[in-house]
Amino acid sequence: MSSSRAATLASRLVEPNAKGSRNRRDDSEDEDEDAIFAELEEEIENDSNSSIREHALKLLKNEMERVKDLQANEHGTYGEISDEKEVIRTTAREKRCVVHFYHTNFKRCEIMDKHLGKLAPKYFNTRFFRVFVENIPWLVEKLSIKVLPCVVCFVDGVTADRLVGFEELGNSDDFDTAALELRLATSGVIQKASTSRSDPLFRVASKKKDDDDDFDL
Repeated sequence: MSSSRAATLASRLVEPNAKGSRNRRDDSEDEDEDAIFAELEEEIENDSNSSIREHALKLLKNEMERVKDLQANEHGTYGEISDEKEVIRTTAREKRCVVHFYHTNFKRCEIMDKHLGKLAPKYFNTRFFRVFVENIPWLVEKLSIKVLPCVVCFVDGVTADRLVGFEELGNSDDFDTAALELRLATSGVIQKASTSRSDPLFRVASKKKDDDDDFDL
């Protein structure tokens, strides 16, 4: 039983996330996990080599602990962080993060929200969340975010890429989630991973450059 095989088996514990069931936990979910683990143990124990069985079980248990840690940190969900310091800590701590800089007045932010909400359960190893720009003025200035919607990709605590507006998604409000998925994959953030406070202007990313509206927070 190879380490990759054990990791593959353990990944079955993550599959319920794809159905969006991790947003709330109950006793039945815990029982389901126990049943899966028992099944995986039985499969591993069928190996005739005792040392291989012992090693595989250890790898499996380590993988389960990793999965539980990710679940505890809201992987598999699309949430929101309102505290600026927590946003910074999270992007520094997580291996891969997709952060949507959001404003309630912008329709296109709502559209982006919908697509990210679909991708978050699919890419369990990446943390997805949104932040309201009015709550994080220092970070907005630090990242020079001027046009919304803006999705910033963090890999190993460093800004790896950003997606601004919909120009790279067909420049249409009706783009497919698959287009966003492919675009994020190019940065490695999903894997199968300066504005001043005195003049914080945000422009709605529109279909035509001359249609851009300015919004002063």
